[in-house]
Amino acid sequence: MTGSDTGTRCGFIALIGAPNAGKSTLLNALVGAKVAIVSAKPQTTRMRVLGIAIEGQSQLIYVDTPGIFSPKRRLDRAMVHAAWAGAGDADIVALVVDAGRKTIGEDTRDIVARLRAAGQPAILILNKVDATERPRLLAAAAELNAAFAFTDTFMVSALTGDGLEDLRRAFAERVSAGPWLYPEDQLSDLPTRLIAAEITREQLYLQLGQELPYASTVEHETWEEREDGSVAIRQAILVERPGQKAIVIGKNGARIKAIGEAARKELTESLGRPVHLFLHVKVQEKWAEDPSHFKEVGLDWKA
Repeated sequence: MTGSDTGTRCGFIALIGAPNAGKSTLLNALVGAKVAIVSAKPQTTRMRVLGIAIEGQSQLIYVDTPGIFSPKRRLDRAMVHAAWAGAGDADIVALVVDAGRKTIGEDTRDIVARLRAAGQPAILILNKVDATERPRLLAAAAELNAAFAFTDTFMVSALTGDGLEDLRRAFAERVSAGPWLYPEDQLSDLPTRLIAAEITREQLYLQLGQELPYASTVEHETWEEREDGSVAIRQAILVERPGQKAIVIGKNGARIKAIGEAARKELTESLGRPVHLFLHVKVQEKWAEDPSHFKEVGLDWKA
């Protein structure tokens, strides 16, 4: 039976934007559950993350993409490539902009210029309106719409939920008729082991955001189902230099213990069962150039 027969609709909605525009927070708010990690540090999202939500008869498949900026490293290039690939494959493209900034950033201007050159329809979402004065909000909307003919402009706060109901309804009306692609209770397409590694990486950013540079990541190693219903997860935190390893471990192991405890608590809540989380730190100078790491998180090493 086709979607037109059942009345169902389905479509992919790409959330693109400059780093720190609040895309991941918005994704989580639209889905109603945490499917993407969040931190105040720009470029937290490194891969394409799908968040799946139901709105009436419509299944909305949100694509959270890495922030688009001027890439310098191979990893940066792969992240930006993934973002534009997500936009190219989507049924609806939504540019998310931090409305709280005093001026429109260069990264956002470059994204708008590329959308204009491609002639690709897009919706404008001005985020963080809870932290923006109305004159600044209206000025940003006017400036961006003068630069590109957005089909619609929405003003929302992913943090407070303001404006999200109208945004969900608009997406639900605009996706095409068709069958749902995922089970009704599925919230994301990420493997559980990868979600677990992302939860630990989020704690790295939250607890060491000012001390540890971007040269760190978390890799899944093993997943052991135990007879008592619990699961034992082993992960490696990769850094580039011995000095970074010392930062992650902390004095007498206090920092890595705190990171592990916070991640374990969230994993236990997420999985709904006891979790034993074992972390260790590895110095791997060129992990960000390793093709296997790119493959693990769905990035194109050759981008």
